[in-house]
Amino acid sequence: MAVSARRGTPLTVEEIRSTALRLIEAGGVESLSMRKLAAELDVNPMSLYHHVANKTELIREVCLGNVAPFLGLPPDDGRPWQDQLRALAHAYRRLARTQPALWTYVHNHPEVIEPKEGGLWDVLFRIMPAAGVPEDKRWRTADVLHGFVSGLLLAETLGHISADQADETYETAIEMIIRGLPEHRMADPAPEGP
Repeated sequence: MAVSARRGTPLTVEEIRSTALRLIEAGGVESLSMRKLAAELDVNPMSLYHHVANKTELIREVCLGNVAPFLGLPPDDGRPWQDQLRALAHAYRRLARTQPALWTYVHNHPEVIEPKEGGLWDVLFRIMPAAGVPEDKRWRTADVLHGFVSGLLLAETLGHISADQADETYETAIEMIIRGLPEHRMADPAPEGP
């Protein structure tokens, strides 16, 4: 690990992640640059490239290294899958509410997080078998759930759902998902076309 001549101490990935997250919270993802991050860390910008290849990788590191651990994702503790799915839905909403700039950026730049990568997805794919979702339907089910919940959160974020109705609306959506999963696992999609 190289020691910065300006700082006198080694630069760590954890420090890069936490500083980047702080800058994102303050000004949004679009305002974050490797130069700005380097200045905040008091290092030469080239020092960052020993730890991350580019801004996209930096954002991925922030998402997977800093954001996912603080979400309070439900552990695999034997609770019913319904309770675990509720906890996962609330963790996802917490992310959208506490990190709106990062949440929006990741949804507008899917290249940042590989499909179905990371803590939230790992928990969802762990819950689906307990909910009875057949293996051959898990990817499609994950896409539908993600689209449904993300759309609802986007509507909430944009003010299409009034603040006084947001909590109740979200709870209703979670209950619809929980009730619908057992039905979904039994049904095959309707044939396409006439």
